[in-house]
Amino acid sequence: MNPTPPSTDRHVLVTGGSSGIGLAICRRLIESGWQVTSLDLQPPPDARSGAHLRVDMGDREALAAALAEACGRHRFTGLVNNVAAIRPAPLETTSLDDFDLQIGVTARAALQCVQAVLPAMRAAGGGRIVNITSRAALGKELRSGYSAAKGALNALTRTWALELAAQGITVNAVAPGPIATEAFKAANPADSPRTRRIAEGIPVQRFGEPAEVAHAVDAFMHPMASFMTGQVLYVCGGITVGLAG
Repeated sequence: MNPTPPSTDRHVLVTGGSSGIGLAICRRLIESGWQVTSLDLQPPPDARSGAHLRVDMGDREALAAALAEACGRHRFTGLVNNVAAIRPAPLETTSLDDFDLQIGVTARAALQCVQAVLPAMRAAGGGRIVNITSRAALGKELRSGYSAAKGALNALTRTWALELAAQGITVNAVAPGPIATEAFKAANPADSPRTRRIAEGIPVQRFGEPAEVAHAVDAFMHPMASFMTGQVLYVCGGITVGLAG
């Protein structure tokens, strides 16, 4: 069995591709020759990120309809599960609705997307699935729902990798640390003491860029990445290693 996806007419589905890391992923994959379809509640800023279908990823019926439409148009041999919901809160005030929302948008939606694209990947003899998780899955205060959802996606990455490896479908995860998206910068002003403390805690002494996460995704999507599966790659500036001493 050929372990690599087709080298021509490659279609990839990206969730949450209209802004931030997702937008950078769409643009990088287009540069690498993929034809991109993005699922997002909001439209992209311009036409440089591929096709777009509007959908609320938290609505399982709406997502099912959008996936049926997308898979009716294209045979996807690539999938990037990037979308996530985040509702920061201390443990004692984390609501069950917010917890369920974060699990649903991040993990349940990823499951739906994988199930939708599997027939085309199997027919093609291979495929690439990349899940965007987070170093927060290793633990981060005020993130009960978010860290649980990203941890679930790490576990699903390994489980799906084992189930799909013999079919030539690789499943990997990219786990970013602090990335300077517009949303991150709005919540963490550059002149804030708290922002400076975050940066000082990163061994490389700076925040990451969305394009750097997209680069890691592109590497896992490459035809030569057929021997890498079930891996979680931290793009975190060394936070997961820790400062020496």
